[in-house]
Amino acid sequence: MTDKKLTTVLGFDFGTRNIGVAAGQVITRTASALPSLTAKDGIPDWSQVETLINEWKPDAVVVGIPLNMDGSESEMSRRARKFGNRIHGRFNLPFYPADERLTSFEAKQWASKLGHKGHYGSNPVDAMAAQIILEAWLNDSQNEHLMSN
Repeated sequence: MTDKKLTTVLGFDFGTRNIGVAAGQVITRTASALPSLTAKDGIPDWSQVETLINEWKPDAVVVGIPLNMDGSESEMSRRARKFGNRIHGRFNLPFYPADERLTSFEAKQWASKLGHKGHYGSNPVDAMAAQIILEAWLNDSQNEHLMSN
């Protein structure tokens, strides 16, 4: 999608009420969870997204795509793709989809180990899920050509 080598990437875990966010650094192949965005039926406050883009100045965005376990598309995966395409269209940033199957489960396990009480509606783990999605993408050898100097 781009000839520019990536250095900073924002990752998103799309949801209809909350959208998890993480910032990742290519040099370390690590990501950090950021405060989640609230959404109304999957639509964020685009000014908050713009603030994130202006603050982090990412070279690209990665959006988790919640495929069905058999790899087929779902309504949520189509909506997540649409979200990524909208970021691309609004901010002229390359959008890379990432398979996010089981990341919410993994984030809940991680949160539980850190003392989360299991009230995911009032205390969501979307930012942790975004971090997991982004770190998996950063460490996927299939994306190496985007990051190598």
